[in-house]
Amino acid sequence: MSSMDQPLILGIETSCDETGVGLVRGCELLGDEVASSVDQHARFGGVVPEVASRAHLEAMTPTVRRALDSAGVKLADVDAIAVTAGPGLAGALLVGVSAAKAYAMALGKPLYGVNHLVGHVAVDQLEHGPLPKPAIALLVSGGHTSLLLVRDLATDVQSLGDTVDDAAGEAYDKVARLLNLPYPGGPPIDRAAREGDARAIRFPRGKWGDGTYDFSFSGLKTAVARWVEDSVRDGRELPVNDIAAGFQESVVDVLTRKAVDACLEHGVEHLVISGGVAANSRLRALAEQRCAEAGVHLRVPRPRLCTDNGAMIAALGAEIVAAGLPPSSLTLATDTSLPVDRPLAA
Repeated sequence: MSSMDQPLILGIETSCDETGVGLVRGCELLGDEVASSVDQHARFGGVVPEVASRAHLEAMTPTVRRALDSAGVKLADVDAIAVTAGPGLAGALLVGVSAAKAYAMALGKPLYGVNHLVGHVAVDQLEHGPLPKPAIALLVSGGHTSLLLVRDLATDVQSLGDTVDDAAGEAYDKVARLLNLPYPGGPPIDRAAREGDARAIRFPRGKWGDGTYDFSFSGLKTAVARWVEDSVRDGRELPVNDIAAGFQESVVDVLTRKAVDACLEHGVEHLVISGGVAANSRLRALAEQRCAEAGVHLRVPRPRLCTDNGAMIAALGAEIVAAGLPPSSLTLATDTSLPVDRPLAA
């Protein structure tokens, strides 16, 4: 079946601070527009839910319009609406789901409430084609750090491990604050680390060899905080670049080691890394090295597709439609803690 014969899916993402709208046919990305409210949250050092919700309200209609224009299609051409139903911030999710319901009712088209986390995996298909079955997915973002066994994006996603405290992206934000680097912390720490020596300071590796696929970054964050406090107390100049490099090496060392181990244990030859932290240069480099050594094929979407966007929701919606699953009801509810083993919310 050619891409033109496949349904056109409109995806809406509002789980946190990005209003994302994407248009997808099969594995072809036609339009992808994002309106971010990150600058409005920067002075608070983190996302303010009420501010995010208001920003989604203001951005929704213009972002949908831009996505349609960039794809060269009309709203009437859309065959189905996919929207993030969870997990995420309650108010933010509600804006997106309400908008999706309105579009579905106005167009007389089916509505699909989908899982934000699985969307991060599905988006890789827009760059590298259909996902091999099975695959291991390492999802690394501001709110989530998870290892998944993906046998089928629409129907069979299993959690192998998750973070027991801070997610990796959350730890980046907190350490950036300790080093007086801008929010969000991922990009500035990545830049600083390139100028530092990752061997100068060895920080702890949380849950390094505990026999699970879970993650923990709270202790690492505390170790960095104590190192900074001791330096300030002793009047030493902070080696910001070395601290950033040592911290980052600790994070990516654990992430890549556990991800490759999961591939080997489950006999899976393909690893997908996704989520906002997947844009990190050191994570990509170390993952490439370790996957090559283990004979594992690595797939990482381009940075634009790693962060929250509507394309990933449309991509998952396309998989669910292709699988013939029933659409969600117009009474679809949001679920702030929607489990990853439910790609379709309801």
